[in-house]
Amino acid sequence: MRTTPIAVCIISGGMDSALSAKIAKDEGYEIIALHFNYGQRTQKKELESFRKIAEILEAVESYELDLDFFERIGASALTDKRIEVPTGGLEEGVPVTYVPFRNGIFLSIAAAVAEKHAAEALFIGVVEADSSGYPDCRESYITQMERAINLGTKDETTLQIRMPLVAMRKAQIVAEALKRNVPLEFTWSCYQNEEVACGVCDSCRLRLRGFAQAGIKDPIAYADEATAEDLDPQR
Repeated sequence: MRTTPIAVCIISGGMDSALSAKIAKDEGYEIIALHFNYGQRTQKKELESFRKIAEILEAVESYELDLDFFERIGASALTDKRIEVPTGGLEEGVPVTYVPFRNGIFLSIAAAVAEKHAAEALFIGVVEADSSGYPDCRESYITQMERAINLGTKDETTLQIRMPLVAMRKAQIVAEALKRNVPLEFTWSCYQNEEVACGVCDSCRLRLRGFAQAGIKDPIAYADEATAEDLDPQR
């Protein structure tokens, strides 16, 4: 009879999801690593990062699922190459890099994996306090998804959706990741490049700002770096 609890961890290959999964590991869960290839611009690099993170976390099982319909839907700079990835700085509102209802779809599929394995928890590295402003990263939304998932699964399935980073700032995420020995050098955040991070897309800016505010140098290389104003540790 299994005594170690199981957690399904959605791991994109980025810094946030890597830390979220490491927290699950540190709490004593056996990790089932879950990754989605959805036609994103940096799909190959993200998959490479996911595999390294899953190996380091000693995941008992890994799933790499292909979701090609996101490209057909489009409407996002991440999945439609006709839409340029913004590089002019962080903006208010929902950015064009938002992929319609991505996390809702990810969570639904993750719930199916969790139910199969009788997992007790599902970890997702969403960040609301210091993020790009995606609506499907809000704590209130994830909480409602947890309720819906538990209503739509077997009576014996009780799944808790954990979002340990949701209220954290990027600098706090960097510090916590270092504290927990998360392999940040293998994580990838850039929205548009796979060889060397661009340094100027929204995701690179958020990451670089977090490292700057934490007073730590990012271990990955950048082709360029955002302006001093965007990386101001006082912002």
